[in-house]
Amino acid sequence: MGGGGGEQQQLEVLHALDVAKTQWYHFTAIVVAGMGFFTDAYDLFCISLVTKLLGRIYYRVDGSPSPGTLPPHVSASVNGVAFVGTLSGQLFFGWLGDKLGRKRVYGITLMLMVLCSLASALSFGHTPTSVMATLCFFRFWLGFGIGGDYPLSATIMSEYANKKTRGAFIAAVFAMQGFGIITGGLVAILVSASFRAAFPAPPYDQDPVASTPPQADFVWRIILMLGALPAALTYYWRTKMPETARYTALVANNAKQAAADMSKVLQVVEMAAEDAGNIGNGGSSRRFGLFSGEFCRRHGLHLVGTSATWFLLDIAFYSQNLFQKDIFSAVGWIPKAATMSALEELFCIARAQTLIALCGTVPGYWFTVALIDVVGRFKIQAVGFFMMTLFMLGLALPYHHWTAPGKNHVAFVLLYALTFFFANFGPNSTTFIVPAEIFPARLRATCHGISAASGKLGAIVGSFGFLYLAQSPDPGKTEHGYPPGIGVRNSLFLLAACNLLGLLFTFLVPESKGKSLEEMSGDAEAQEEAAPPLQAVL
Repeated sequence: MGGGGGEQQQLEVLHALDVAKTQWYHFTAIVVAGMGFFTDAYDLFCISLVTKLLGRIYYRVDGSPSPGTLPPHVSASVNGVAFVGTLSGQLFFGWLGDKLGRKRVYGITLMLMVLCSLASALSFGHTPTSVMATLCFFRFWLGFGIGGDYPLSATIMSEYANKKTRGAFIAAVFAMQGFGIITGGLVAILVSASFRAAFPAPPYDQDPVASTPPQADFVWRIILMLGALPAALTYYWRTKMPETARYTALVANNAKQAAADMSKVLQVVEMAAEDAGNIGNGGSSRRFGLFSGEFCRRHGLHLVGTSATWFLLDIAFYSQNLFQKDIFSAVGWIPKAATMSALEELFCIARAQTLIALCGTVPGYWFTVALIDVVGRFKIQAVGFFMMTLFMLGLALPYHHWTAPGKNHVAFVLLYALTFFFANFGPNSTTFIVPAEIFPARLRATCHGISAASGKLGAIVGSFGFLYLAQSPDPGKTEHGYPPGIGVRNSLFLLAACNLLGLLFTFLVPESKGKSLEEMSGDAEAQEEAAPPLQAVL
């Protein structure tokens, strides 16, 4: 009977969390948990700016009519190594978070991000090769830490939240990426503007050598380094966060400790201490592993759905920067590189990308926060994929019309911004939220890590596979160092097909709006089956 009483205690603790009112600690947890995503977005935004500057500093070719750029293999390494690190971190820390507990490994990921952000900025060497090698080494471990934050932050926020506003809280953690993007843009604008004022330089076509002042080497380092500060400031609070009650009650089997931990930070329905004893292994016979037939029967298709939708979404999401240059050039936001100095180019690109983010990217995150617990995850994701398909086709079908000289600029920018808007008010947010809600507590971080790693694999395909595919079929029009591809227009058709496939795989993912985590994952069913009738306990 003690085991049955223990199962009842577990359900009471979890029910108390589900009905708890929204409190100040929930908002504190959003900021603390969201700092990993702030750093992720900041780094992703800034590295595209930094690589252009690195090309000018380290790969200038004497006598060339255009500024230096990173060779394709170097550019791919600098950008791709962080993705590989992120993918590895998602799998490793997801597994570790279920094995050791969320709290025990949560501080490690943040400290890894802070230290490696600083170390990336201090990359050393006497040759371009040695600087790039050092930068790539630290960017891998930066990505490793960022990757660990995906499953841990999502799982922690989902397990802290009540069921009424859980979607909004997890979405708010992910929306910290928006602040990272804006901060990255502002830092790049301010630093480049300050150095331009202090160290004026002529355009490249007037003086190739003087167009990149020696002080430019400090600019990219300062930009990368400042991204570590907000994350470092939240480290103390992250280490003070208690273990989630759901992990303690359902995985560690200690309802008394779960109630005590939550009472320190949340005003939940109090559990009587004398009734909440340590639980033994109640329900252990119902436990099944990730590779068991029982998991496949209950959640196999769910994991296929969450992984496939995230994979397909990130192919489209991370490849959208391929035609940014066409948009910026068509609108006239960015002059030709040879007509600018190195720091002027950095300033112009940072300003243009920040405007795009403000118009399309950031609002989408907060529309999701506001509406996800009203509309539901499934509808937001399905409509998002559908609208992204339409806008990709809208960009692809008359692509030559959009890029031709004329007055098509406003519509071109609008379609591009709307694609980003419906990515973030759509699958880019929901693919992060749902895996933290539908899997059992003891496998939740692992399954989220697998889903997120699938997404990062899609990001690698989108960023690098389409970088080659989007090259012009005409060998004379490809970017330096790249073989001919299928062109941007045909690439857009492929991306539209990816979005359509994402819409189809969305039907494998269940709706979790308004339901408890235990109801979605089957933990409640397992607990109820393991417990004797309530009358027997009483």
